[in-house]
Amino acid sequence: MEVIFHSHNAVISERLRSRAEASIRKLGARAPRPVRATVRFEQDGPTRRVEIVMHPSRRAPLVSNGYARTFGPALSEAVHNLEAQLAHVKRTPKTAARAISHP
Repeated sequence: MEVIFHSHNAVISERLRSRAEASIRKLGARAPRPVRATVRFEQDGPTRRVEIVMHPSRRAPLVSNGYARTFGPALSEAVHNLEAQLAHVKRTPKTAARAISHP
């Protein structure tokens, strides 16, 4: 999966970038055939915003946002929201049968 980073009026540390990439790759394992993910870091006054857009193959993109005073908690919120969306993604009959047979 390809991970693309964008930063608008923001300086992102390498540690935060690697943390975001690790989180996206972990969530990508749960997504149905992820192709790419875009992570946007935006700074507007005291508010920091992190937007994650994950593009699964043949499905609508999953979009989540996180807002906080610093980028760390905003990233955590965006990842949490994306996890919630992935929990409700419709599974194929084959993967649903695997989940039922392996508790």
